[in-house]
Amino acid sequence: MTPERLNELIALARSLGRGRFAPRAATYDLEASFPFENYEDLKEHGFLGLCVPEQHGGLGANFEEYCQISAELGQYCGATALTFNMHTVSMLWSSGLVDDLDLSAEDRAAHEDRRRYWYRRVVEDGIVFAQPFSEPDSSASSGANPFATRARPVDGGWLLSGRKHFASLSGAADYYSITCTEVADEGADRDRRMDDTLFLIVPGDADGFEVTGSWDPVGMRGTVSRVLELDDVFIPTSHQLMPKGIYRQAARRWPHMFVTLTPTYMGIARAAYQFTVDYLRGEIEGGPTKPGRASATKQLAVAEMRLKLDQAESLWRTMLSDAGVDPSSEDRLRMFSAQYTVMEYSNDITRLAIRTCGGRSIMRTLPLERMYRDSRCGSLMLPYTAEISLERLGRESLYRPGERD
Repeated sequence: MTPERLNELIALARSLGRGRFAPRAATYDLEASFPFENYEDLKEHGFLGLCVPEQHGGLGANFEEYCQISAELGQYCGATALTFNMHTVSMLWSSGLVDDLDLSAEDRAAHEDRRRYWYRRVVEDGIVFAQPFSEPDSSASSGANPFATRARPVDGGWLLSGRKHFASLSGAADYYSITCTEVADEGADRDRRMDDTLFLIVPGDADGFEVTGSWDPVGMRGTVSRVLELDDVFIPTSHQLMPKGIYRQAARRWPHMFVTLTPTYMGIARAAYQFTVDYLRGEIEGGPTKPGRASATKQLAVAEMRLKLDQAESLWRTMLSDAGVDPSSEDRLRMFSAQYTVMEYSNDITRLAIRTCGGRSIMRTLPLERMYRDSRCGSLMLPYTAEISLERLGRESLYRPGERD
């Protein structure tokens, strides 16, 4: 994608965000309802195929380009940007990322046939994917153990059983990209291996598939991330989003695949800073009409916010440029640093924004309190939570690959 084309798409995302997404965001948040109208806009302007390769009719955005566009969306509606990520990674992971990995000629040819079909469905029919990752036992989502959701081989495909929670787009997606482990027998826990991870496409109307539970969280309420229950759901072989074992290889060799949540929170950080500047200048409708910028205390607070924003933005952009197959040790360390910094600074910037703008800014008539609640969720998201990012940053700084005490 040329720089000019990228700028055009960022400008289009900005136009949709300002004109349509931001005015609707409060309603989705209040009702904890899914942003269907926003997805109609994304579909109309071709964004559902953002990371579908151009030869398959999509816009052809790569990892770094996607992240820049997604961060723009995050400034206007965090829930839309976050759920859009869950759709887009199915395209991103199965295209350029898989192309970078080691596949047999047979697997590569079969994968090309399968993804051609699914990309056409996205581009021509506007189908929406979800990408539920988390399970009740978080050790699989963090990469410590195989996924508990099991795929038992049968003639023509698999029977899929398990449970996914925090499943964004639950009930709204047409298809769900499910990470699971292939096992010969449904009860053979001891036989589960991470190398047997599968990435399978589950139709939202499949027999044995059900969305359960309620959704009433503190933030990111418009993601509608309920529980998915799978009970012997038949999945044909044509519904593989990656060949068997390739997901595990991707997780080892393309670790930046798991930082695609950061653009949403980078966008929220930008929005909180800009809101504060506009608020103190007296330019926010519903805010004070008299500028508050003359206060030295306010100026110092804005300066602190700007420092944090610039630090996070600089580290984040460098991390995006590092991303690729088989990153160096330094690139991996910077990845964990950027993940932690963006997720924590996003919330810290919104905290400073509320304190600086004052009591009126906590009212639901203004977007800042929603930004604060949404931004708090970022550090909790697997596989690179704030704690996991710090732990891996420390461990990989002290141990070279393969070293043990």
